[in-house]
Amino acid sequence: MTLRTVAMVVPHRPGLFELGVVQEVFGIDRTDDGVPPIDFLACTEHPGTPVELANGMSMSFPHGLDAADAADLVVAPAYDYDRPPSAALVDVVRRAHARGAWVLSVCSGAFLLGEAGLLDDRHCTTHWRHTDELRRRHPRAKVDPDVLFVEDDRVITSAGTAAGIDACLHHVRCELGAAAANRIARRMVVPPQRDGGQRQFIDLPVPVCEADSLGPLLEWMKANLADQLSVRTLARRAAMSERTFARRFAAETGTTPGQWLLAQRLHHARELLESSDLAVENVAGRAGFGSAALLRHHFGNHVGVSPAEYRRTFRRPDARSA
Repeated sequence: MTLRTVAMVVPHRPGLFELGVVQEVFGIDRTDDGVPPIDFLACTEHPGTPVELANGMSMSFPHGLDAADAADLVVAPAYDYDRPPSAALVDVVRRAHARGAWVLSVCSGAFLLGEAGLLDDRHCTTHWRHTDELRRRHPRAKVDPDVLFVEDDRVITSAGTAAGIDACLHHVRCELGAAAANRIARRMVVPPQRDGGQRQFIDLPVPVCEADSLGPLLEWMKANLADQLSVRTLARRAAMSERTFARRFAAETGTTPGQWLLAQRLHHARELLESSDLAVENVAGRAGFGSAALLRHHFGNHVGVSPAEYRRTFRRPDARSA
């Protein structure tokens, strides 16, 4: 057993939910449930001094950063990365990995790991809204914007909020076994295992277009996703040649008509799976895929789960026949 001590190092303006996620997995005594004891340390640069949280509240933490030097796992929660972390915080994370400990980040906590140089030439992730900035600040990082969490050479990075639970439980499973992870998950009333390669469920907004551009056509395309919308049909509707239409479309949306349609059809299919009890075959028809097999193919490639699995996870309580 190599998970005896877990230290959460607290940067400035941390996220309350992400602090709670780490404490919930590692900081509650669950020995009565058969989970091995874990010594959980919440560490900050100035122990006992209130730290302002991202939501305006404040909280104090009992341990200094030196307490993290003996931890088997050091965790960086989400924080406001617009302000650089202190040199002491960066150093404690760097030292942890150098001495052989594991390091794990939740959401924007990946930026602290990046400042410590731990993302260089490693696969990593963060919340999908932050991935472009993570790439910009740390160009050597191999950022994957889709996955829930990534493990690479004792560095685990996770996406937003609930994906932090998945990453923490993954590490418990690897170090303490599946039984311990399942018992913690049951107490938390969360799934015991979501694979790290599952896609982040990202909304796909319609690109913003000016009034004199393709905006009206894009709205028409959204309203007619169930139709067969060939480039020839779209170019004719836009009163352009196919070649001119393809160039204009790429310039205004950053993608091809086919890829844009696929993204919007997937988005519409997700909405139908969440809000109705339509059969998957009917969802496929209304979203423009034509068949359930084709919908499943694209769902697997782009969402990472089957339509049925997505519906089980995200179906709204007020979903009804449509």
